[in-house]
Amino acid sequence: SGLATATYLAGAAGDGPRVSVVDERSDDVLLARAESLRALGVAVELGTSNVPDADMIVASPGIPPTSALMRAARSLGVPMIAELELAFRVSRSPFIAVTGTNGKTTTTNLIAHLLAEAGMPNRAVGNIGPPVISVVTEVGAETHLVAEVSSFQLALTERFHPNVAVLLNITPDHLDWHGSMDAYSADKGRIFDNLTSEDLAIIGVDDEYSLRWARDVTARGLEVCEVSLRSHAGRGARVEDDMLVVTVGGQRLELVYASELRLRGTHNVTNALAAAAAAVFVGAEPEAVRSGLRSFEPLAHRLEPVGVVDGVEYFNDSKATNPDAVVKALTGFTGRRVVVLLGGRGKQTDFGPLASAVVAHGAAAVLFGEAREELARAFSGSDAVVAICPTLDGAVREAASAAGPGDAVLLSPACASFDEFQGYAHRGEAFRAAVAALGFEGGEL
Repeated sequence: SGLATATYLAGAAGDGPRVSVVDERSDDVLLARAESLRALGVAVELGTSNVPDADMIVASPGIPPTSALMRAARSLGVPMIAELELAFRVSRSPFIAVTGTNGKTTTTNLIAHLLAEAGMPNRAVGNIGPPVISVVTEVGAETHLVAEVSSFQLALTERFHPNVAVLLNITPDHLDWHGSMDAYSADKGRIFDNLTSEDLAIIGVDDEYSLRWARDVTARGLEVCEVSLRSHAGRGARVEDDMLVVTVGGQRLELVYASELRLRGTHNVTNALAAAAAAVFVGAEPEAVRSGLRSFEPLAHRLEPVGVVDGVEYFNDSKATNPDAVVKALTGFTGRRVVVLLGGRGKQTDFGPLASAVVAHGAAAVLFGEAREELARAFSGSDAVVAICPTLDGAVREAASAAGPGDAVLLSPACASFDEFQGYAHRGEAFRAAVAALGFEGGEL
């Protein structure tokens, strides 16, 4: 998003802004990007925390607020915004914004899929794909921008005003960045700051923190669609006798049976309800929503089936980078023995509830990566752990040894990937390759 922002600003017509870029790091990739930006007239400084004088700062969402670079930027006392905020200010398109600890990418993709099924122009942007700022000049008021937005981005918004704001859930994650659950929740809740009576807030209410936001937004007199798998109240979005039911703007729609969805896990039923509510609110025809819900396929790295070796089915859920995501993933394997791969780089979250959930499910666990010993302590006294490995590749082999025909091996790590990999997608590809290697060795590839 930083590169896209600098490129956009450098291309401003006429006497555009003076653009400077600063990054604390300096590597071959950044050096190449720096040269491309300098060719556009951008001043670039790498390997420094010194920030030049500016009238406004656009901060990359990946920079921790406690870093030397952010402290230097804030010391200037000028407005600091996110790329998302800048894009909104220059865009003509209506926004559907999706946030939450888990399920953002699936829900954002699903909303875009439902709108496309209804013949409504849209672009999926933000964390899900192209930065918003790189798209806003390409589309007009007829195109919905379906934006996956993180707490990091929302923390630096002021005027950002989606017509539909979706908050799926708030459970412990990124506490190393935000410092506390209250601070994390406050940044998530900024998605509702500028909503009016003509907009819709769609809020999952099955966890404590997002339920608080539902009450707060309702108290402001705004329209709220509560999404719940626990409540059977005759409003919001819910499941009745396996049927997904959405009530928006006083209109009650029966959509599809949960069993018709191609997505695994009860959490994906919640995601489907939220996506359907958003699509219906902005004008998608109910039959198109039904068709889209039935046809939507699982995404890469999100409970993605990647192969069967010796009767064992392997699933890539590398995007599950916090404990709650793993707990939700396990709901997709009720009645089936699972060997779950847990590990990577921890984010100062409590692994105790995760260990309890794994044991309660009857799953076996293989622990790997930097967090393996911390995870092992959480499983202390349990016989669920079958192996502890330094690397993912070794963990896959251990899981294959522990699994039998009919079992599932699930990479759902509960941790960040940066101890071994460049990101969760890189980790997922490595898992897929390791499973393929098992198949090759077993003669089943």
